[in-house]
Amino acid sequence: MKKFRGKRRYFRNLSREVAIEAYNLQCDKDAWFDLWHSHLDFSGYGNHSLRIRRKHIQAHIALYKNILKKLETFEKPYQSWVHIDDKDAGVDAIFIHTPNPNEDNFPLKVESLNWNCTIPTFFQDLINTEDFIVGQYKSRSEGGYIIQSRTQGNRLNSN
Repeated sequence: MKKFRGKRRYFRNLSREVAIEAYNLQCDKDAWFDLWHSHLDFSGYGNHSLRIRRKHIQAHIALYKNILKKLETFEKPYQSWVHIDDKDAGVDAIFIHTPNPNEDNFPLKVESLNWNCTIPTFFQDLINTEDFIVGQYKSRSEGGYIIQSRTQGNRLNSN
């Protein structure tokens, strides 16, 4: 892989994107979300460097906090979370889910979700455990971590 140049500019632009993404979120009375999500490291730069992965996780958490502020006035039930994938940084994302006309899948349940997990050391210091709860899930083909607000939205439950 080519050397990742322009990191400072890249992360400065990412910070701006985090603010704009949260600002553009429509949370009016007619809004609904069918597993809406946003990937901040779609290209998977974090797969090549732990330092870059941590910066993207920080950006995901910052976006999640901004989205939670927007959702404070949302009057419908919702679930929101940050997903951190075990293997692929490009899959990391923030999700919002509500009852919706597309499918009767609210509240969403995640197979084998363990809320009593140990937070990995590579992102443990990035999460304020007073504000957020972290769960781990594993299946045959995938695994990862779920970060959710302790106080806002409905919790993702396991099957």
